Amino acid sequence: MLSDGRTEDELFSFLQDARRSDLDPRYILSSMCTLPHPVAQRAHELFLETNLGDPGLFPGTARLERLLIERIGALFHLPSAGGYATSGGTESNLQALRLARDQRREIRSPNVIVPESAHFSFRKACDILNLEMRTVNMDSSRRMDASDASAKIDASTICIVGIAGTTEYGMVDPIRTLSQIAEENRIFFHVDAAFGGMVIPFLENPVPFDFSLPGVTTIAVDPHKMGLSTIPCGCLLTRDPDLLSILNVDTPYLTVKQEFTLAGTRPGAPVAAALAVLDYLGISGMRSIVRGCMKNTHRLIDGMETLGILRAATPDVNVATFACTKVPDRWKVSWTRQGHLRLVCMPHVHGEQIEEFLSDIGEIHA
Repeated sequence: MLSDGRTEDELFSFLQDARRSDLDPRYILSSMCTLPHPVAQRAHELFLETNLGDPGLFPGTARLERLLIERIGALFHLPSAGGYATSGGTESNLQALRLARDQRREIRSPNVIVPESAHFSFRKACDILNLEMRTVNMDSSRRMDASDASAKIDASTICIVGIAGTTEYGMVDPIRTLSQIAEENRIFFHVDAAFGGMVIPFLENPVPFDFSLPGVTTIAVDPHKMGLSTIPCGCLLTRDPDLLSILNVDTPYLTVKQEFTLAGTRPGAPVAAALAVLDYLGISGMRSIVRGCMKNTHRLIDGMETLGILRAATPDVNVATFACTKVPDRWKVSWTRQGHLRLVCMPHVHGEQIEEFLSDIGEIHA
């Protein structure tokens, strides 16, 4: 620390210089986060000091969290769903596996069935919870192979995981079939819809992935991705509103005497921001945003293939992958584990940026 501090002008000059070193979002095609909606920014500022870790001190903010879960629960065909706002998909996935484990404490060496395409948060969760992670192959469409998943189940399996909008290829696993498998085997079924949960419901022909399928136990979704909220805001939803009580610990010096959340201090600002966006845009507004992102995704795929750069998969959501190794330097892209170019058409990526990218990459591949 500086002994005498800094003037405000000096301080903000220093901070602005650091901020200028961040990448220009216009050229970021690799992130599953986007610029927050203006109403999210405004709502966030209203709730900067709120802490949902001690909800009795902030009853209004706690009410907004309940409304957010109710809104998303209705979107997922279960307005009465339980749940809470997390820091994002990693926490939501960890908590889901923790619920699955604690429901089956009698199993001494539990295992979890996850697809090869699962987010790396599941590896972390299994390490923390001492769970065996059994990885299931992808089929030819880069979705989870349901028959392989079924074959890997045994008496020590406590959970099946399916992905609705895979991070690398933008695919939705066969959630309906997995739901049936989970029901038949009476196994906890968690759907990681961190990305796809705010895309699939707004597509023209949404594939079932949510509580409309009776085998689905929990769902993770991140409003700070396609929900255009401020960071961090994820949600974990449960079919049974009382399920989370399994995780309760005593909190004698707070305004509530038990809590099931993972984090103690939990910011209320991004929760207010997430609810603000959903209520401001409504179903029609979200459909418009998703429609635009999908239009850009399809244009990107068509444009790349016109250049002779073939797609690696035909995605269900706004992620596009290609057999390509060269990209213009100014564009920030990413690569899958299989070495495919990966691009995400988020709301901050507009049509003119897609055309600009296609023009730049066309010069390389001419």
